[in-house]
Amino acid sequence: MITGKILKLHGWPEGKLITFAKAAASSLEAAGLTQQQTLERLDQVRQNPGDYLNDPIFKQLAHECLLRAQPKHIVAEMRDQPAPYHTWGADQIEQGARAQLENALRLPVSVAGALMPDAHPGYGLPVGGVLATNNAVIPFAVGVDIACRMRLSIYAAPPALLTQDKARLQKTLMDHTRFGTGARWDRYDQPSHPILDDPDWQATRLLKSLKVNAQQYLGTSGSGNHFVEWGLLRLPVDMPKLKLKAGEYLALLSHSGSRGVGFKIATYFKDVAMNLHASLNQTLRHLGWLPLESEAGQDYWLSMELAGRYAQANHEVIHRSVSRAAGLEEIAHVENHHNFAWRETLPDGTTAIVHRKGATPAGAGVLGIIPGSMGDAGYLVRGRGVPNSLNSASHGAGRKMSRQGALNSISKKERDAYLRERGITLLGGGVDESPQAYKDIEQVINAQDDLIEILGKFVPRIVRMSDEPGEI
Repeated sequence: MITGKILKLHGWPEGKLITFAKAAASSLEAAGLTQQQTLERLDQVRQNPGDYLNDPIFKQLAHECLLRAQPKHIVAEMRDQPAPYHTWGADQIEQGARAQLENALRLPVSVAGALMPDAHPGYGLPVGGVLATNNAVIPFAVGVDIACRMRLSIYAAPPALLTQDKARLQKTLMDHTRFGTGARWDRYDQPSHPILDDPDWQATRLLKSLKVNAQQYLGTSGSGNHFVEWGLLRLPVDMPKLKLKAGEYLALLSHSGSRGVGFKIATYFKDVAMNLHASLNQTLRHLGWLPLESEAGQDYWLSMELAGRYAQANHEVIHRSVSRAAGLEEIAHVENHHNFAWRETLPDGTTAIVHRKGATPAGAGVLGIIPGSMGDAGYLVRGRGVPNSLNSASHGAGRKMSRQGALNSISKKERDAYLRERGITLLGGGVDESPQAYKDIEQVINAQDDLIEILGKFVPRIVRMSDEPGEI
C-alpha cells in the first residue's frame, strides 16, 4: 500500500497533493497495479496534468497539480510586428478596427488573423475579427455574449400568411418572446430543456452559481441587436441537404446568445486573464490570455462550451414556443455560432485556437446565416473554406455608426420611414438599432463572395426587438 511517507520519498509535497495522490493510488492498487506501476502513473499525471482533467481517477490530483504550477503573473514579450492577416472589404473598415486586430496579433500566442467586411471596433478584438492563437484562449476575443447565435426555421406554410394572418403572427412574437437585459419568464411559465440537466453545471463553483440564471433566462433574448422575426425566405435552387425545393417559404429568424450566463463567465475569466497579464499596456489589457494547459484555461473552455450548448438550447426553446403558438411545424432549420473559440487545423497543418468575435464559421460546405438589420435582408450561405480567412465570413452587416452616434443623428421618424418603405412592422426596437446605423448588407456580402456561396435570401416582415438600447 502506498503511504504518504512513500509519496514524500518520491518527491510529492505535503498537503492536498499527497491527499489526492493517495486516493488515486488506492484506486490503482484496487485495480491490480503494482506499487511501481502506480507510482509511475502518478508521475505521469504530475508531469502532464492537463491530460487528466476529465479522468475519473486523476481529475482532483490533476487540478491540484495545475493550480500549484500556474504562475501568479505572466510577463510576455510582445511582437514588434503583428502576425500576418488578411482583410475583406477594406474600404468599408475604419482604422480603429484594423488597429485592434493588429494589436491582438502582436501577442506572443497569436499566429494568424483575418478581418471581415462587417468589422468595427469592439473590446479587445474588433467585432468581425478572427484570431488564431497557439494553445491559449482569450476571453475578450470570444466576447461577453459567448456563443451569440443565429437560427433560421423554415415552414411549409405559404408566405402569404405574413399579410393574411399578420395580426396572429405578431401576437406570437409578443406573447412568446421576452426581450431585455433582465428579461425572464414568470416562475410558473419557465420553459424546460435537457440543457438544465447538463452535468457541467456542477463542474466548477462559478457554473454552480449560474444554474439559477440559466433556468430564469432560458427562452429569452437580450437587448441591442438581438431579435426574433418572421419573414420570407427565397431559395432560387433546390437544397438537397435540407430537403427543400426551390421556392418561397415562411421562415422565423432569431439572433441572441447565452444571456447572463455567458456574460458572467466572460467577465469572470476576463478578470482572471487580465490579472495574469497585469504587465500588458493599456491598449492590450483586454487581451489577456489563458494557457489551455492551466486550470483557468481548462475551466474557461469547459464554461464556454457549456454556454454554447445553452445558447443553442435558448434558440430551440424560442422557436419551439413561437412555432407552436402559430400552429406551425418546421421542416428544416439552419443555425450557427459567432463569439466563440474552436480548436481547428490551420493551412500549415498545425492546430490552433480560432476565435471568431462577430464572425461566422465558413468552412467548406458549412451552412450559416448572415443577417442584415431590422430593415434589411439577410442571407443563407454556404462556406467555401478559404484558408486565408481562417474559414470565416462576416456575422452581419456591421455597424457604421456607434450606438451613441446613431442616437445623436437618426430620428425615430427617419427610422420608421425606412421600415415603412420596405413593408416591415417593428415591435419594440431602439433607435440605436436603426438600419441607417449599419453598413449596406449588399456591399458587405459582395465583399466576401470568395468566402461564401449565397443559397437563399431572407426578407424580414415582422421584427421583434427590445425597447431598451444596447451597450453604448
